[in-house]
Amino acid sequence: MTEKETWSMEDLMNLTDEVQTDEMDYRGKTLSIQFCELTESEEPKMKGLNDAMTEEEKMELYQKIGSDRCLKMIEKANSKNPEGETLNAVTWAALPTTLRYQIANKILGVEGEVKENFTL
Repeated sequence: MTEKETWSMEDLMNLTDEVQTDEMDYRGKTLSIQFCELTESEEPKMKGLNDAMTEEEKMELYQKIGSDRCLKMIEKANSKNPEGETLNAVTWAALPTTLRYQIANKILGVEGEVKENFTL
């Protein structure tokens, strides 16, 4: 039987200072990414959400906040590890949307859930 590992609070808090790296496949080639977890004070703030908005407007706002969050995580890692930079605000804005969604899913740790729920 394998022993179950448990997170310590110190290890969890250290994630906000640790640059995490990962690789992903996109159209037959590998893309390296780096990111860093955010603290509450570093999270982008959601402004403008109100009950009068249509569902489409709300979804657009949620997509923007998700994109902003991923970019902040990438930029934080870039500031801690400049030589590892592969993405920045300019390249993030210019990437194909499908690739940005794949990167965001990987960074946010929902890649498996997306594959389960959205098979092509």
